[in-house]
Amino acid sequence: MSEKKMTSSRRHHLKSLMLQIAANWLKQETKDIAAAKQAYMDQNCPAPNLGGDHAALMEACKKLHALIDKVDEDRYDLDCKVGKADKEIDELKIKVVDLAGVKKPALKKVRMSADAMLKALLGSKHTVNMDLRANLKQVKKEVKEEPAEAVGDWRKNIEDKADRKKMFETS
Repeated sequence: MSEKKMTSSRRHHLKSLMLQIAANWLKQETKDIAAAKQAYMDQNCPAPNLGGDHAALMEACKKLHALIDKVDEDRYDLDCKVGKADKEIDELKIKVVDLAGVKKPALKKVRMSADAMLKALLGSKHTVNMDLRANLKQVKKEVKEEPAEAVGDWRKNIEDKADRKKMFETS
């Protein structure tokens, strides 16, 4: 069986036929819906008889008010049912999420300098540099030179320490 490709003109012709059929179906569906609405209205809402005396009109108004009250009660009941169902659906969605659990992805180790980390967190507002040594003053270290005689005379050093010891013992 060899399959022949459909020509573009044939394809466009079939497509236009399908669109015409679908348009006719939509028109028929709207007519059916309108007829169903009219039949429902004729059955449930008969045309009021406005002829007659004042008492008959008052009675018709009372019946209409009673029907309006009944429809309002039904509407209120349906609103409550829908609200309850919505709350239940939301709770069930939350339960589904809780049961599925939130999977935490494995975090990757990223080497980042403190400056890059602050820039990522604070965005372009970041102006502080973490290079603390750059802001320090340069100070030259002074080397104290001890006299050479202090190294040789250890008895003098011992006597100074003895005086200090006596100072703490007397107080």
